[in-house]
Amino acid sequence: MIKDFDRKVKAYALKNAIAHEGKAQQGSVISSLFHEGLKPDEVKKCIKDISKAVNQINSLSIEEQQKEFEKLEKLTSERETREGLEELPEAEKGVVMRFRPSPTGPLHVGHLISNMISSLYVKKYGGKFYVIIDDTDPETVSKEAYEAIKKDCDWVFGNVYKYLNSSDRMGLYYEYARELIQKNAAYVCTCSSEKFKEYSERMMNCPHRNNNAEKNMEEWEKMMDKKGYKEGQAVLRFKSLNGMKDNNPAMRDFPLARINTKKHPLQKGKYRVWPLMNLAVAVDDMELKMTHIIRGKDHMDNAKRQEMIFKIFGKKYPFAFFIGRIKFSDLALSKRKIAAAIKEGKYESFEDKRLATIASLRKRGYKPEAFAKFVEQRGITEVDKVIDSKEFFQIIDNFNKSVS
Repeated sequence: MIKDFDRKVKAYALKNAIAHEGKAQQGSVISSLFHEGLKPDEVKKCIKDISKAVNQINSLSIEEQQKEFEKLEKLTSERETREGLEELPEAEKGVVMRFRPSPTGPLHVGHLISNMISSLYVKKYGGKFYVIIDDTDPETVSKEAYEAIKKDCDWVFGNVYKYLNSSDRMGLYYEYARELIQKNAAYVCTCSSEKFKEYSERMMNCPHRNNNAEKNMEEWEKMMDKKGYKEGQAVLRFKSLNGMKDNNPAMRDFPLARINTKKHPLQKGKYRVWPLMNLAVAVDDMELKMTHIIRGKDHMDNAKRQEMIFKIFGKKYPFAFFIGRIKFSDLALSKRKIAAAIKEGKYESFEDKRLATIASLRKRGYKPEAFAKFVEQRGITEVDKVIDSKEFFQIIDNFNKSVS
């Protein structure tokens, strides 16, 4: 627990109240305490004390709050006083950034919060903001999601430079896959997933790792051929730079492409070998010349994988930043679950006011600028933020009034 916890709670509650017309927000206080070292699993133990302190502070007049804060100001960090977005390195000439939604269901407030910061940086510095619809898994793609994503992104961001579908870029992914094979940086593996997992756990090379480029090219063509390997029989793997003895198991010869014969909503049966995320993302980031990437901290390993692919092609990896999650204690944000619930009749549509979809937020009269203020205030932080929907929307409601 944080040293001098009670006084720090009071100090941050006072600071937040003064910044918001005398009304402190519990979530903002908790966020500040995270910066002081409070751990997410400690929140439940102290939430009542925090709530009590916030209520007490909010019962004071602004003059009383200011007097009390003068006594405790030294206990607060200067981090929360930042105005505007933090500066990005080497951004003076403009930036190229992106958002990669999957067309598996409706975009929701989680997507908005996590990706609006990239849009805001492009507005700040100038440049290009791409929305790349990640549709290389034929089994999960919803055809209706394409137009919905565009409508939502136009409303939320207002500065999308171009929309791209990953499935329209398959030829490009194939070119890079073949070049990786020719550079002896990738190989076709026909081990079962269980067998490869065994090799990985024992830090041993898969037997196919030693195949030369010529052999791997033959195997790749068998993956591409309808008369060749069947679904599940072969995958293309990256030959990790530290080999199978890498201390991080996630880096050990990770897969780049696999066979999937399900029909794609747009491409139908045109392709049978589909790139996995790390290949598609690395290729797009190289081709589109991304300069800065902001993504959830759960993608740290993926960023390391993609950086290895960049090195094979002699490319400089973009500046990468990671942000923590906004964890809603009472909101279900799974796109697939929301879509399924609508089909079951639990909700009228994606615009149902009980949902936190972007379509619902738009219909309920929220302004994108209100969320932008929230995102800007939060900045780039790897700290997770735990908050309930009532508290979150109280904050957004206040911002929404200020931009109306």
